[in-house]
Amino acid sequence: METCHASDTRITEEIDKDMSDLAEQLLEDYKQDRDIDAIRMYELPEQKAIKEIIRELMMVLLPGYYREKSYRTYSVDKKILVILEDVMFMMTKQIEKALLHRPEFEDACIAIRQDEAKKIVKLFFKQIPKIREFLNTDIIATYDGDPAANSKDEIVLAYPGLYATAIYRLAHELHELDVPLIPRIMTEYAHRKTGVDIHPGATIGKYFCMDHATGVVIGSTSVIGEHVKVYQGVTIGALSTKAGQKLHGTKRHPTIEDNVTLYSGASVLGGNTVIGEGAVIGGNAFVTKSVDPHTTVTIKTLEMVYDKQSHKAGQEKERKQDEWFYVI
Repeated sequence: METCHASDTRITEEIDKDMSDLAEQLLEDYKQDRDIDAIRMYELPEQKAIKEIIRELMMVLLPGYYREKSYRTYSVDKKILVILEDVMFMMTKQIEKALLHRPEFEDACIAIRQDEAKKIVKLFFKQIPKIREFLNTDIIATYDGDPAANSKDEIVLAYPGLYATAIYRLAHELHELDVPLIPRIMTEYAHRKTGVDIHPGATIGKYFCMDHATGVVIGSTSVIGEHVKVYQGVTIGALSTKAGQKLHGTKRHPTIEDNVTLYSGASVLGGNTVIGEGAVIGGNAFVTKSVDPHTTVTIKTLEMVYDKQSHKAGQEKERKQDEWFYVI
């Protein structure tokens, strides 16, 4: 027993020494002053907090669908007051940190950033009725455009496209208020959850519908009109990004006018590309120039040939093979 105890003690000491050596090695690695070495955890918005803000904002947008059991109240008035107080406090704290990434606030004291964060939060919540108005039209467009939908409740509770659109609409308003980092964290959270990647800088009008939604990509300078329907796998993107950061702030993504339909797998690229009102872009089309209004764009596919005689011959051959198999 004493031998075993001595052995356990030795192993523990060896592990402690190894861990100490590894920690020292990592601490030395952190001192190289690369981008990856910046330790600024108290100067950055917290992803966990942003997720909680999204959850509570969804309760503000759709109080009849998102419930908070811990509040233990059936009164919508009381529930909203509690949620608002909580989410406004959290948002102010996170935006105050994010403002460090705006040049005019880099060297500002925390009190100045807090005052600015409070102003931004108030302005943001004044936009909530507008966001709800737009989101309501998105629900209508999705229901009217999907014969598989049994109810609008089903769309709100189950459709990833509607969820991603709701988060985008919240993030877009923060983006318009020049809040750094947080809008992108919000839409990338939706991206991970739904497979839909909408940059918060994109402009999207009312009655927006993403059918199936998965794999949709909408770039930061995209402008999308009203009553636009997008199917899975659609990209509204930049034609070329070889110049990298030199293109920052330029119009790199298309303009999609009202009543346009983009079918699955379509790619519409380029800042000068305008898809005219009422146009239809067919599945897997690759569009890099403007399309006139009320035009249908499709790709030419290989012709499918159905040879009945060959099909019958094949069936006869299979039947004889089966007979031979069973005779044996």
